[in-house]
Formats: sequence, C-alpha cells, structure tokens
Amino acid sequence: MKIAILPNLTRANARETTVQICRELHALGAGALLETRLEAQFPDCGAQFLPQSEMLAQCDLVIAVGGDGSIIYAAHKAIRADKPVLGINAGRLAFLAGLEGHELPLLRTLLSGDYETQRRMLLHAQILLDGQVLHDALCINDAVLSRMGAAKLTGVRVCTNGREMCEYLGDGVIVATPTGSTAYSLSAGGPIVDPSLESVLLTPICPHELSARTLLFAPDTVLTMQVTTESEAALTCDGDEPLTVPRGAQVRIARAEKSAYFIRIKADTFMDIYHTKLQQRG
Repeated sequence: MKIAILPNLTRANARETTVQICRELHALGAGALLETRLEAQFPDCGAQFLPQSEMLAQCDLVIAVGGDGSIIYAAHKAIRADKPVLGINAGRLAFLAGLEGHELPLLRTLLSGDYETQRRMLLHAQILLDGQVLHDALCINDAVLSRMGAAKLTGVRVCTNGREMCEYLGDGVIVATPTGSTAYSLSAGGPIVDPSLESVLLTPICPHELSARTLLFAPDTVLTMQVTTESEAALTCDGDEPLTVPRGAQVRIARAEKSAYFIRIKADTFMDIYHTKLQQRG
C-alpha cells in the first residue's frame, strides 16, 4: 500500500506528526509518499518523494496533517484523483480529523482494511453572466456570497429550482453542506447537521430581519442568487481566494456529481466527535 501525505507545515505540530506517520507506515510495511518540494525538510524519514501529481496518481489513499482547512485542501486534491482521505489533527478542533496526533498506532487498520469510508456530498458553485460560466468550483464545506468594500447592507435575491423565494439584506449568505454546518454557517447562527443527512443549508450573514433564519433544503435543490444592491460582491468557496461577482451576474449552486470520501477508523459517532470538540474549545 502506498499512502500520500499532505502536511500543513504552518501548524506547530505538523512536521513532528508527519515524521511519526512516516515511521509508523514504514514499520507496517507501507510506503509513505511526500512531495518533492518537502525533501529537504524530511531527511531520513523513509518516505519516497514525488511531484504532487505523480504522488496522487500512485497512492491508494491520502493522509492530511493539520486542521480542518488543511484537511479540506487535501480532500480537494484527493477528489480529483478519486482517492479517499484520512485527516490527522495537528491543528485545533479539526471536526474532519479521523485521528488525533497521539492515535497514530491505529494506522495499522489502513492495511488490514478494518475501517469505514464515509461519503460526503459536495456542492457545485458557478458564476454566470449572460448565459456564460465565468467561474465554477467544488465545495466541501460552503460557498459564501458576500459584500466587498464598504460596510453597507447588501441585498441577495434567492431562487429555489427557478422560483423566487426571498431577498435577504445583510452581509451576504452562506450555502453549506452538512459537512460545512460546523464551519462558517455555525458561526453565523446555523444549525449543526449530521453529515449522513444529505441536505443544503442556506444561512444569512448578519441579516437585517429578525425573522431571517437558516433554511434547510433537499440535497437536489438548485439555488440561484443575485445581488440586488449596488454593492460589490464576491463568491468564496471553501475559504479559497474570493471570486468577483460582476453586477448582473447570477450565482448558481447545486449538488455536485462528485463526492468526497473520508476514512473513519474509530467507532465514534458524529455526535461523539461534536461533544469532544466542544469540550476542547471550552
């Protein structure tokens, strides 16, 4: 078995955790793959160094080392290569992590096959102008349509399956997957949704109406949104670089054809993970 490792070395414990992963995999008889650009930082760790594209093509699965952002980044790479991903926490909360840094001996289950692969739905976000697709992206967590520039109210008209539903005034809206329900949507007052319940969350950001709350839609709902004020707007997918939304453009968000696959080694449930992470934060 060959396992690609994508560490986020800006995390304080990521380098040490990555070295320990390489040693654990070597002891188990598995091959550890790291990117060529990291060779000088990991001498004598027993890994094979390859360009990222070759590493992802040759591996059987991907290990991400870091926090949730690092795991999301690695998962995007794994999705393109049709490989599952295991997150190992070297950050703070890391809801997506399958293992903590002190649980590396459990990596033996990767070779025995004694683990579960969970499928997570994705969103496909597009910016459309005059029938042309200007940008598109896959989202594991969320797509955020928000104002740019001056701090003033932004109007966002929302349609569901082609029918106008409502208009929000505020800082924008978040469209999230259940996986993303513990991310930005949660900070904006949205609910926590078990990822096994496939759905689409629409959460307004700082709405100007007391009655504005998160709405939960069936997973195949198609949302189209348009900014109705003169505010400049941007679309941000999974916290990546914002994409400018031209005036008059639409943002279309629908369920993606692809899915993400996360490896779960331990028997803890989503609610077990949630309560553990809350205790860590407290």
